[in-house]
Amino acid sequence: MAAIPGQEEQEIEEDASELKFPKEFEQAETLLNSEVRMLLEHRKQQNESQEEEQELSEVFMKTLNYTERFSRFKNRETIADIRGLLQKYQLHKFELASLANLCPENAEEAKALIPSLEGRFEDEQLQEILDNIQTKRSFQY
Repeated sequence: MAAIPGQEEQEIEEDASELKFPKEFEQAETLLNSEVRMLLEHRKQQNESQEEEQELSEVFMKTLNYTERFSRFKNRETIADIRGLLQKYQLHKFELASLANLCPENAEEAKALIPSLEGRFEDEQLQEILDNIQTKRSFQY
């Protein structure tokens, strides 16, 4: 694409620590690893119930294995509870997914893993959020 003389194309440098993402991601929603796992399991079950079962791709199976290993929440109710809990705190969708996927144990760890939280939340408030996530995790069936 040729630039018009005298005009510079403004490019926003991507930086997750400052919540700067490319335009393509502005309207995109984030999914938790647990939600991806549920979607992939559903697709796998659909495939298995068909008369002519198709072989699932290697990428599909690797992704399913990854999400099974790193999913923090086991059922839809817990996932919905976690999303509802985190949406109360006006988190960016990247922060919401990161907190739910990583489940840091304390505020210091959360800020190290998700730098955009630094300065937006006091340690006590962030610890309360993390404790609430942990409580919901411990009561899932």
